Order: sequence, then structure tokens, then C-alpha cells
Amino acid sequence: MTLRKTTAQIIAIVILIILAQFLSSRTPIFAESKIEELRGKISEKNEEISEIEKDIEKYQTEIDKTLKESKTLKNQISQLNSTANKLGAEIKLTNEKIDSANLTLEKLEIEIGNKNNQIENSKESLAEVLRRIDEEESQSLLETLLKHGKLSDFFDDLEGMEQLQGNITAKVNELKDLKNSLEKIQGEKIAEKNNLSALNAKLGDQKKIAQQNKKQKDVLLQETKNREENYKKLLDEKLAKKEAFEKEIMSLEGELRIQIDPNSLPPAGSGVLAWPLDKITITQYFGNTPFATENPQVYGGMGHNGIDFRASVGTPVKASASGIVEATGNTDLISGCYSYGQWVLIKHNNGLSTLYAHLSLTKVAAGQNVVIGDIIGYSGQTGYATGPHLHFTVYATQGVKITKFTNSINCKNAVIPIADKKAYLNPLSYL
Repeated sequence: MTLRKTTAQIIAIVILIILAQFLSSRTPIFAESKIEELRGKISEKNEEISEIEKDIEKYQTEIDKTLKESKTLKNQISQLNSTANKLGAEIKLTNEKIDSANLTLEKLEIEIGNKNNQIENSKESLAEVLRRIDEEESQSLLETLLKHGKLSDFFDDLEGMEQLQGNITAKVNELKDLKNSLEKIQGEKIAEKNNLSALNAKLGDQKKIAQQNKKQKDVLLQETKNREENYKKLLDEKLAKKEAFEKEIMSLEGELRIQIDPNSLPPAGSGVLAWPLDKITITQYFGNTPFATENPQVYGGMGHNGIDFRASVGTPVKASASGIVEATGNTDLISGCYSYGQWVLIKHNNGLSTLYAHLSLTKVAAGQNVVIGDIIGYSGQTGYATGPHLHFTVYATQGVKITKFTNSINCKNAVIPIADKKAYLNPLSYL
């Protein structure tokens, strides 16, 4: 019995090696079990998320109901309580999404590890096959013929070598598929990490807004001593101070004589601006709307200088176009100043500037570049607002400037944008 293996024997060994390596490259049972366990947990999280979203819708319905009712202390407290419940549910929702994202990342890590193992095992088996073939092909044709007892054995081995070549091609294709699959999972991991980072940032914002809502309720109860007559008196005082400041603004804007080149503005209907909210409900339009006409004390008889969108406290507000943050401000920092509250002004490169007011939280700073769709803040009820909403103004950039009210009665040192009356544009002409 000869010690030297025939080519057929070598082929058989190589095929066994490939089979063994392939079987060893399969996902370990414990890993498959862990992946299934994680999938189950993710499914449970998704069900919990769905239930929380239903609670948020319920709280939003309660908020909308109180907004339609008369302005009383009881309704205002009810609205703040519903808002607190909604913000709490949104925080819980974000936490559940964070947990789900972490579970997804854990699952992806295991899948990536499995794919890497499969690739390494497949590469090793392929390398072994190539090494064996190289050994066979290093022999001369005469040596190969002499080592076979029969010519038929030689041709059988040739046929086996061709079959082995086919196995190599299949193994190479398998490696390509594994590599593509790995790249896909790695892409999913990067996307999930970005999602997790965004969720963590959102959670921090939501907690700040919830704290602000609680503080607003505490201040209201302290100012009114939980008495309806005190609340009515407080509303009247706020309105009077709002009206006084509006007169100061009108006086300054009346003095502005800024030349505005019509050619510097986009044509009406061009749609150069995107909606600043994902869900759009306009509660007041631009100009001499019925509400503005019926309440000249609020708007000084000049009409509404923007449009108002329904937006509960904490709704993300997005940049309507790319540009540079011209300025931000917060009139609530000055006691007794009832105006825009927290606001952001963005200057765009198309001749327009946009103002976002009554925000609960500002996420950008002056000089910062923003891209269309970036979250620049969250809607709220800061400044003078009869309910939570987003006030959105569009200016001709040439006609607006940031002004500090150094001699104001109620808003000394307040900083807000003012404009030549010709610079106020109808936002719907560009949305």
C-alpha cells in the first residue's frame, strides 16, 4: 500500500475540508437563539411604543379641546396639565425608542460578528483548496501520468479537478455575497447609531421643555393665587403691556425708510420655502384677518404680520430654507415684556428672511449655518400667546433689522427684529 495519496484522494479531502469549513461558518446555535430573543424584545418595544403614541394622541385631543374653550384659569391649568401629560408620554416614548435602538444595535453586533466569522472561515477553506491545487499543478504532466496506474484514473482525476474548480467559483461567489451582506448590516448599524444619538439629544430637549411647562404652571398659580379674578386681571395687564410695546414697535417701524428692490425677491408662488412643521394647521393667516380686525388692540390695526400654525408645546420647528441664523432672542428674560418670547431669525440666500416665534426651546445660535429641514427649536407658548402655537413671519431681507429697545417702557433692552412695513411678506406666497 503506497503512502502517497492519489489526486482523487486529495480532491476528496479538499471537498471534505470545504464542507467542514462551510458548516463551521454557520451561525452558532447560541447566537441564533440570542438574535431571536432580541427580535422578540424589539417587537415588544414596538408594541409599547404604539400604545404610548395612542396616549399622546389622547392628550393632544384634550389640549385642542381646552384651546377652543373660553380663557379661564381653570382651562389654562387644565391645558398645562394635559401638556405635562403629553410631554411625559413623549419622554417615555423617546426612552422606549432608545431601548429599542440599543436592542437593535446589540442584534446587529451579533450579526456582524457572525458574518465576519463566515467570511474568515470561507477564506480559510478557499485558501486551503488553492494550496492543494497548487501542489497538484506544480507537478509536470509526465509526473502526473506516471503516478497513475491506469490512464482512466488520470482522466477521472482531471474530471475531479474541473469539479473542484467549479467549487472554487461557487466559494468566491459566496464570499462576495457575504461581503455585500456584511456591508449592508454595517450600514444599518451606522444609521441606528445616528438614530440613537438623535434620540438621546431629543430626550434632553424634552426634559427641559417639561421642566419649563411645570415652572410655567407654578408661576401662574403663584401669580393668581389660584383665583379666577386674579387671572382675569393678569390677562388684562399682559394685554396692556403687549399693546404698549406694539405701539413702540410701530413707531420705530414707521420711521424706517428702507429701499427694497423687488427684483431681489423670489417670484410669488415659487415655493422657495418649506413648511416649518411636519403637520400643518394654520390658525391665523397674514394681514387683516378677521381676528386681527376684531382685535386691533393686539395688532395695532396693522394686521397680522405673519401666519400662525397650531403646534403643541415641544413640536419640532424646522428651518424653511438653508441659510445663516441672523439672531436669536428671548423677551421673557425681561419681566413684564410680552412679545415674541423665544425667537429665531434666519437669513436665506434668496432675498428672504424667516422668523420663528413663541418657541419653548431654541436649538441654534447667531452665526450658525442651517440646512433646510434642520430643527432650529421647539414650539411653545412663550411671550404673548393665547395658546401654544408657532408664529412664522417672512421678510424681505433688505428691510429687516435687529433692534435693541434701550428706551422701552416695559421691554427695556429687549432685542427683536423690526422691519419697514413694505418688508413684511405673505408667507403663503413662498411656501
